[in-house]
Amino acid sequence: MGDSSQSGTALVIFMPSGKRGHFPTGTPILKAARSLGVDLDSVCGGRGLCGRCQIDVGVGDFAKHGITSATDHLSAMGEAENHYGHTKGMKQGRRLGCQAMILGDVVIDVPPESQVHRQVVRKRAEARDIVIDPDIHLYYVEDAEGGDPVQMLAQQWQLGALETDPAVDIQGIGNAFTAAVRGGGRIVAVWPGYHEAIYGIAFDIGSTTIAGHLCNLASGEVVAAGGLMNPQIRFGEDLMSRVSYAMMNEGGAGEMTTAVRAALNELVADVVKTAGIDLTDILSATIVGNPVMHHLVLGLDPIPLGQSPFPLAVETSLNIAASEIDLVLNPGASIYVLPCIAGHVGADAAAVILSEAPHKADEITLAVDVGTNAEIVLGNRDRLLACSSPTGPAFEGAQITCGQRAAPGAIERVRIDRATLEPRFRVIGSDKWSDEDGFEDAIKSFGITGICGSGIIEVIAEMFLCGIITADGVVDGDKASASQRIVADGRTFSYVLHDGEQRIVVTQTDVRAIQLAKGALYAGARLLMDNLGVETVDRIRLAGAFGNQIDVKYAMVLGLIPDCPLEQVQSAGNAAGTGARIALLNMAARAEIETVVAEVEKIETATEPAFQRHFVDAMAFPHKTADYPNLSKVVDLPPRSAPAGAGKRRRGRK
Repeated sequence: MGDSSQSGTALVIFMPSGKRGHFPTGTPILKAARSLGVDLDSVCGGRGLCGRCQIDVGVGDFAKHGITSATDHLSAMGEAENHYGHTKGMKQGRRLGCQAMILGDVVIDVPPESQVHRQVVRKRAEARDIVIDPDIHLYYVEDAEGGDPVQMLAQQWQLGALETDPAVDIQGIGNAFTAAVRGGGRIVAVWPGYHEAIYGIAFDIGSTTIAGHLCNLASGEVVAAGGLMNPQIRFGEDLMSRVSYAMMNEGGAGEMTTAVRAALNELVADVVKTAGIDLTDILSATIVGNPVMHHLVLGLDPIPLGQSPFPLAVETSLNIAASEIDLVLNPGASIYVLPCIAGHVGADAAAVILSEAPHKADEITLAVDVGTNAEIVLGNRDRLLACSSPTGPAFEGAQITCGQRAAPGAIERVRIDRATLEPRFRVIGSDKWSDEDGFEDAIKSFGITGICGSGIIEVIAEMFLCGIITADGVVDGDKASASQRIVADGRTFSYVLHDGEQRIVVTQTDVRAIQLAKGALYAGARLLMDNLGVETVDRIRLAGAFGNQIDVKYAMVLGLIPDCPLEQVQSAGNAAGTGARIALLNMAARAEIETVVAEVEKIETATEPAFQRHFVDAMAFPHKTADYPNLSKVVDLPPRSAPAGAGKRRRGRK
């Protein structure tokens, strides 16, 4: 295995791509990589400033390639590399591709963090990775002779014709500057000298909360995340109440638009402070939300969304300047708004599709973004359908007697002893259960204040499994003789979950509220299954803040979702926020979701007669007629009342 450096050329092989080529000795690795189309990053143009072109050198005999590679087949560390390593640090053995020159045959490994189109690996194994390819890139320019800065930028980086955003004053910037270029042709920001990084922010505007993820557009790293309550709540807790506010109050829609835009700027200020960056470093944003939130943040009239056929004012994605919605970022910043699917199925559902990718799978996936209005997507690579169901705010603890939003002191987990009917529970802010030593001390600072969405689901499911609640949702007063926890409450009965300074009870009205919510959710899913022509689904993904916290077993016990193998029912976390982040970091994803949304079949539950039938049957726990064979394998369900002359249905054991 020879070293061809004596001939004046050397063979360079780049891994993991396997691309290879012969280059004259003295050629910088970065230049060789670019000539072969190797994915090796650089912002500073080869001046050793940005450190993004770091590479590793393969050492040893590479029989497959017929060469011997060694560290001394590259030039020695120079001043620029030593300075960068001293000031910013490099892993042992790393080199800067722009400074290391080829002296002999060598194998070069380009680590993931040095790749332009690097992937950000998500934690869940089944979730898709994000390939980093944003709509905006930084370029550093340095020219001692000076000249027109636009021409300097175009020539040094071979960008072709460039135009300058009206918000940018590039003339007089000097001979050394950094430019942010959008789409390869539009200069949207400039900084004198070398500028390190630019950022983007992905917004998920929910009816209850607003979330924001601040991302480094080069690395994809989430450098700060924040959330706050949607201030529109004061105009109405659910979507239709906000539409009604707009109908009944002149200028009401404008009030809600002003409120949500102010909240976005408040959130931006919060994440900027956390990350320790300058607000003008944010040059890109994405927005997702349900149709009403989508329309209000954009300043569009939401009133038609409250009346059949629920037409959207805008049916496509949007690219707008941040200033158009009063968002205070860099003056050249732009916003990409994902497309809505239908009048009640919004850009947040499109983002869930982008995150969970059911359109790329063979399996039938049911994806549910659980909120005050559940948005449901069903299908696979062959066909996707979508609808919404009016679940209301009960899942978030609203309209529940002792309900509250998730916060320290809220009961979030519940277990009830089958024999004694005594409960034990866990509250947000402590890992201890109420029957464990040290529980009282652990919660001393916040106490027990109420019960949140996941807690109300678990306590009602446990009450059903214990026989406190019948399959029809009636709190059984006959059980009062077996436990002092079951108390008369007017003409009905309630269950006392906690009898302390703050008395926490579950009333008959609470059970009915959950029945209505879960019945609507199940009916929407069942309606999509009817239209798709399937009786079962292969996997279920529960998205949204509530979906992230709920125990999927208890969701199925109550019948929120159809039967499915429990190992195939998982939380998707904030899938809408992740979809917004994918669209922020990957240009191709924007075209992808626009294509997919155009092909999604919309089912309008409000006009489908079968929805009401499914809804009535779904009021029972877990369902009036549908069997749950997968659930019955892991949970002892109470026997369903059988017709006269029929034996009891067989149920599985734990």
